[in-house]
Amino acid sequence: MIRTVFTDFRTYLAAPRLIAPAPLHDGRMRWAIMVGTYLAGLVVLGVMLLGWQRALHLPAPEAFRGFSAQMLAAAVVLAAPIGEEVAFRGWLTGRPRALWLLAMALVGGALLGAVSAHWHDQAAALGFVSTVLAALIGWLALRRRAGPPRWFTRHFGLWFYLSVAVFGLSHLANYPRLSWALVPMVLPQIWAGLVFGYLRMRHGLIASILAHATGNAVALAFALLSAH
Repeated sequence: MIRTVFTDFRTYLAAPRLIAPAPLHDGRMRWAIMVGTYLAGLVVLGVMLLGWQRALHLPAPEAFRGFSAQMLAAAVVLAAPIGEEVAFRGWLTGRPRALWLLAMALVGGALLGAVSAHWHDQAAALGFVSTVLAALIGWLALRRRAGPPRWFTRHFGLWFYLSVAVFGLSHLANYPRLSWALVPMVLPQIWAGLVFGYLRMRHGLIASILAHATGNAVALAFALLSAH
């Protein structure tokens, strides 16, 4: 079973394709094997990157500094897995309404950035409100269209690996300052994106959310124990 799962994982990563996810209860063993593989990969990468971080005197992530243990657990184990999986992998099935919401989220994020930077902030604020309304209207208009667009299916491998890359690189925002030396520090997130993306396509969004939450819980527990 383990060899079969590993072979399927390697084959899928070699040529990602759009597939209909099977129910999670039909793939519980696959899910458990992949989560175990993910955690083993995190250990290997963590040991390697610890040496890299110390050798170059790189800063530690500061995204959750100042949070209480309870707030940290809620953010890392509950909020982050749900929010990040929806944002980075929720649209991978190519449903038109999901792609529309993703496009509107990107436009809305850019407009919020413009408001924060006080760049034509009044026009940007109006544009953001219009984007929210457009997202709702589009979602209602597209809710009965289930089939993915042809351009999405044809270039699915690109979208799959783009989601992995953006997911990994977005975690550079956790650091107080940016440098090229920090890029290898997101290799654990790149690895996570590959595993979670595979599970999302094989067994649905719930499978990737649960794997994400499990990995974050283990990492958080290790970090809290190491701090004492």
